[in-house]
Amino acid sequence: MFDGSAAHERARKLGEVHVVTARGADDEAELIKRIGRARVAINIRAHARFTDGVFAACRNLAMISVWGTGTDNIDLEAAGRRGITVCNTPGVNAFAVAEHAVTLMLAVGRKLVRIDREMRGGAWPREMLTQCLGKTLGVFGTGTIGARVITLAKALGMEVLAWSARGDEGHVRSLGARPAAKDDILRAADFVSLHLRLTPETRGFLTRREFALMKKSAILVNTGRGALVEREALLDALRQGRIAAAGLDVFHEEPLKPDDPVLALPNVLLSPHNAGQTPEVIRDGLLRAVANVENFLKGAPTDVVVAPVK
Repeated sequence: MFDGSAAHERARKLGEVHVVTARGADDEAELIKRIGRARVAINIRAHARFTDGVFAACRNLAMISVWGTGTDNIDLEAAGRRGITVCNTPGVNAFAVAEHAVTLMLAVGRKLVRIDREMRGGAWPREMLTQCLGKTLGVFGTGTIGARVITLAKALGMEVLAWSARGDEGHVRSLGARPAAKDDILRAADFVSLHLRLTPETRGFLTRREFALMKKSAILVNTGRGALVEREALLDALRQGRIAAAGLDVFHEEPLKPDDPVLALPNVLLSPHNAGQTPEVIRDGLLRAVANVENFLKGAPTDVVVAPVK
């Protein structure tokens, strides 16, 4: 995505640029080899693991500019302690991801993929489908993505219950949703959509306990991070009919292995962590990631997630 882009050309004006497109950055030694003498690293994909060991070995590294919002692949505490600034590009992919989340809701509820497949096999399926009008959507996370999902869901005629990680009920109301406690949302929701940042507090946000609270007719949509949901609990909930179905764009291990059990589940719709992969998002996000580098080099960093500990 970066190689040969407008962002690449802009970055070249800042100094020597080395672009690596092959996978392998999840290996500490390989990542160290790639960025060993760099002052700035632009991180495009979350499989690169920026550990304390990487920071200790890459003594020139002063900044990581992330394309996207998630920083769960970076040891933020170690970055700050070792004097490394971390910036991201919040909101750039928000509308695209929100559209994808609603698309998954509609496609799963309407059983579109299975119906299309059956029709191509000569069938004429006439089963009942799920409409969104009048249904309750539970939104966890009310940042830019969650806020846009609320707007789209309201346009479909849904009642929206929302939970803010910051506990900001006024913000939730300003979005047109009704603030509610986590368990109350899970009990009431026909659809649940996850838009939380992955942190130690949100890891395993949904476990067996939470799935036991949900309606058996409920549909889960996750475009946040796979680890927001306890993996075995999700698989069991789908296998045993504790929830009806799921639409997933994110997974515990990416890409999925051919023998991953989620691939065998008929009540799951999958997409390969590409909710924000549109030409507009790629263009604008990469340019903003480079702009963050420019501002850092000027001494006025923007979109800062972590600043060096003083």
